[in-house]
Amino acid sequence: MLSKIVKSTALLALTVCALNASDFNAQAEKDRIEAVKYFEAKFADPEKNKDKFFPYSTDAELKNDYEKNLKHNDFNIGTYAYSKDAKMQYDAIKEMPPYESDIDTGEELYNKKFANGNSFATCFPDPTVAGTFPYFDDKKKDVVSLTSAVNDCLRANGEKEWDTKKGDMANLQAYLVNSTKEAGKKFDIKIQNADAQKAYENGKEFYYTQRGYLKMSCATCHVQGAGQRVRNEKLSPLTGQITQFPVFRLKWDSLGTLERRLSGCVVDQGQVPPKDESTQMKELIYFMAYMSNGMSIDGPDIRK
Repeated sequence: MLSKIVKSTALLALTVCALNASDFNAQAEKDRIEAVKYFEAKFADPEKNKDKFFPYSTDAELKNDYEKNLKHNDFNIGTYAYSKDAKMQYDAIKEMPPYESDIDTGEELYNKKFANGNSFATCFPDPTVAGTFPYFDDKKKDVVSLTSAVNDCLRANGEKEWDTKKGDMANLQAYLVNSTKEAGKKFDIKIQNADAQKAYENGKEFYYTQRGYLKMSCATCHVQGAGQRVRNEKLSPLTGQITQFPVFRLKWDSLGTLERRLSGCVVDQGQVPPKDESTQMKELIYFMAYMSNGMSIDGPDIRK
């Protein structure tokens, strides 16, 4: 099975092509389009595609619990796009989402004055910018994630930085992401120069590289394994994978950031996760965000 996974995921790990100075995102855009085609083909008819994509699923499961003919933007709700049973539960919970008060708390944090009189509104005068994070900062020569930007704001104003996984960080992000969603904005990640291109490629390499004692990669579960069942839960697809964060996860009984979820996934793979504000983590998020370009912001959201 492992050899099949390696072979399948390798098909999407495309080789780097030579780019001219005005088109640094050419390979990234090729990657994104190929991923969209892959997932649309995979979920065009799961029952019909059993031998190719779902060899370990039962005929009854594929017939009764999978949606068909999914298109690009359908995947911005992750697993719920194709799992009928999970989508019913999701819709029921969304009628009274448990994170509504967190959005209100985030708005209060956004407007609360720091000791020097500034606020997050000073750092983020437009709260509808979540779809532009992460971005590559030419001066820092590094990727800036939404999480690192929040802590950069705190540090620049003489405030103590926040926990990167939950609490105030997740609440403030919930407000910013919800504002972006209500404004109808989509992911719009740029790759504007050679340094940004390199950061994207580093993130892609991390996503596809097998690590840890289990010899798994992110792509093992979320490309080749997307839609397959693991412990009664279906795995989410790379395309649209991060459009929902921060999320209220039932397992956590609280709101959590993207970094919190990624760290947990890496640990499950038998690896040591990169630090939340490390270059390696930010480059991974940069790659994943680009792969969701053009998709609607869906966060904050609910996940199991």
